[in-house]
Amino acid sequence: MKLIIENVSKVYKGSVWGLKDFNMELNAGVVGLLGPNGAGKSTLMRILATITRPTKGRVIWNGKDTAKHPNDLRKILGYLPQDFDVYPNLNATEFLEYMAAIKGLDKITSGKRIEELLQVLNIFDNRKQPLSGYSGGMKQRVGIAQALLNDPKFLIVDEPTAGLDPEERVRFRSLLSELPGERMVILSSHIVSDVEATAMDIALIKKGELVFKKTPGDMIEMMSGKVWEFEIQSDELQALKEKFIISSTFRRKDGIVVRIVSDDKPSQNASLAAPKLEDAYLYYVSPNGRGA
Repeated sequence: MKLIIENVSKVYKGSVWGLKDFNMELNAGVVGLLGPNGAGKSTLMRILATITRPTKGRVIWNGKDTAKHPNDLRKILGYLPQDFDVYPNLNATEFLEYMAAIKGLDKITSGKRIEELLQVLNIFDNRKQPLSGYSGGMKQRVGIAQALLNDPKFLIVDEPTAGLDPEERVRFRSLLSELPGERMVILSSHIVSDVEATAMDIALIKKGELVFKKTPGDMIEMMSGKVWEFEIQSDELQALKEKFIISSTFRRKDGIVVRIVSDDKPSQNASLAAPKLEDAYLYYVSPNGRGA
């Protein structure tokens, strides 16, 4: 199982680059795509899902160009787009039965699979309720269910935890991590903790280009000696925001503890702190970061 993204670019009207000379090779496992809004994550995922074609370059799935042989990939593909929507007059069971028919699943197989997914995603008790009455989080769970209907060997999920509450996010991350068998999963998100909890490798994307692909551990190690913490007064915060990357703040009764990502010591009273994945992400994607 191998996916090769070879010099892929996508240009939209007005000479706007969605992707530019993008190269990456993937094998079985979970890969997280991290990047700010507009970085090109959704463009890449639509190309990988054979929904749109690249302006140049190609995607190779197990030795075959997906633009020339899209059905070879589509039959083992599960896809949850960022802008997923539902038919409001159908209930969850009816909608999933409809999606199963589109995917070519027989009724017996799909019936068992639908019931299983409704249970796992905690929407079984609402399965007969019209989708128009579902909350945003519940609709997102239905979207996750339809992506998993055919037990895909290649699963693409774009911002899957958007609209989910913290408990639902943990449940989905566990589901993703526990999928049995050999398969390839691409998880796109701007929520660092979701990617950190599930991905074996992380591809960082900015302005349509691949910054790097590394393990979470390697990304954290890269930040050694670059993360600082110290206490300031409230009226000093704005000036620091204009000069440094602030990873987090913690208010105390007598001031604010700031966490700053910087190559150099930002203050005489700053002390080195243990780096986190979010520090590395901000270091490379922030306007005044290294990837600027």
